[in-house]
Amino acid sequence: MRESGILLPVFALPSAYGIGCFSKEAYVFVDQLRAAGQGRWQILPLGPTGYGDSPYQSFSTFAGNPYFIDLETLVQEGLLTQEECESFDFGCREDCIDYEKLYLSRFQVLHLAYERFNGQGDGEYERFLRENMEWLEEYCLFMALKNKHGGASWKEWEPPLRDRDEEALMAVREELQDEINFFRFQQYEFSRQWGRLRAYANERGVKVIGDIPIYVAFDSADTWASPELFQFDENNVPIAVAGCPPDGFSATGQLWGNPLYNWEYHKKTGYAWWMRRIAHCFRLYDTVRIDHFRGFDEYYAIPYGHPTAEHGKWMPGPGIDFFHTIEEKLGHLDIIAEDLGFLTDSVLQLLEESGFPGMKVIQFAFDSRESANYLPHTYTNNCVVYTGTHDNDTTRGWYHSVSRECREFAKEYLHRHTLDVDELSWDFAAMAMGSVAALCVIPVQDYLCLDSRGRINTPSTLGNNWTWRLKKGQIDDALIKEIWKITKLYGRLPRQ
Repeated sequence: MRESGILLPVFALPSAYGIGCFSKEAYVFVDQLRAAGQGRWQILPLGPTGYGDSPYQSFSTFAGNPYFIDLETLVQEGLLTQEECESFDFGCREDCIDYEKLYLSRFQVLHLAYERFNGQGDGEYERFLRENMEWLEEYCLFMALKNKHGGASWKEWEPPLRDRDEEALMAVREELQDEINFFRFQQYEFSRQWGRLRAYANERGVKVIGDIPIYVAFDSADTWASPELFQFDENNVPIAVAGCPPDGFSATGQLWGNPLYNWEYHKKTGYAWWMRRIAHCFRLYDTVRIDHFRGFDEYYAIPYGHPTAEHGKWMPGPGIDFFHTIEEKLGHLDIIAEDLGFLTDSVLQLLEESGFPGMKVIQFAFDSRESANYLPHTYTNNCVVYTGTHDNDTTRGWYHSVSRECREFAKEYLHRHTLDVDELSWDFAAMAMGSVAALCVIPVQDYLCLDSRGRINTPSTLGNNWTWRLKKGQIDDALIKEIWKITKLYGRLPRQ
């Protein structure tokens, strides 16, 4: 079956109050996907973001981002007034997120809603608390403690709390009970609103592709509550951290800084924490893209404290045993493997043994720095093709940033004497749509033919990332009709 979809992060939706969320505009976008003949909506991780605002550096691998809670829904529920929402400054630009203003305002207005919320005796709320107790209680306590410490990392807390002395934790739970309840409320509202939106999408034939980062942030509830899961020393300081070695894109490599897993411990427990994590993802999404698939074959370990990724080394990951365990305990799941980058024979073998579709990126096909072959005529059916991902420039922006040789190769491949920059994004979309890949996903920016100002993220940089937003009305009826036409042309319309 040939399918297609659109990549658009939740934060990039054109909602009110500073950031895309689970608002009426999200439901409109689902309707637009259906009208355009798309069966998939791909988003980025939904976790609460920390420093740098990256969805790949979350305070919890299980929790949801409170920024995505729709304030207008809380107004309808009688927990807020329109005047209260409009009294806060969430930023003045509809096409860009101001995270500083969002941080300073969003939690204040959510606290107003919490003060009017009475969960006692609410069966739905109490059921949510019971069903999510395993991660929820640690997360809420962790966030309450972060607030108590002015946002400082847990490594900077006083030793009894940092090291989880049980007597100290009991005392602080009582002290911070109201704050803990505030974070419970946030997660409950997030869960309710996302559940309704996803159900709406599914009812209209749209499946959601979610994203699971392979690593967790060091400053997270996961590391604080369960340090045994990670490569920490006796003082819970990382021994080594994650990243990528130097390559044609970065002379010093990429230093991500995430803690690495203690895979020996995970294997002994039957990967219990991972099984909970994967199962949780499939309660949120229909399909899951596993980020940095290569890390399950081999992971790059950089000694903690080094300023660059130049002196790391490759270490063995859990391999196929991990994926066999998923199938044994959770059944056959709809997983996409993010297998981009330099792929060794052992990674290719792991991908083949797993049976998961890998990823193809059209932009990479014309880049001489890429060793893998991303040219569409080389694809097999079992893959997912993109013009670009959230880490790429827009296709229009790519054209202006690559070498003359890359542009000439693209012209030759498209059998064109010239390339019209106004049509290039659609040329690339046609290549993707026309390939044999079972699934084709196009970033919405490429359908809009946007330049680099529509880029979502530039890896290994801080600032100006994760801020781009779709403006209201940018997706109009004419664009929807054109997307439907190209989808029909290449046989990717959903079956009725």
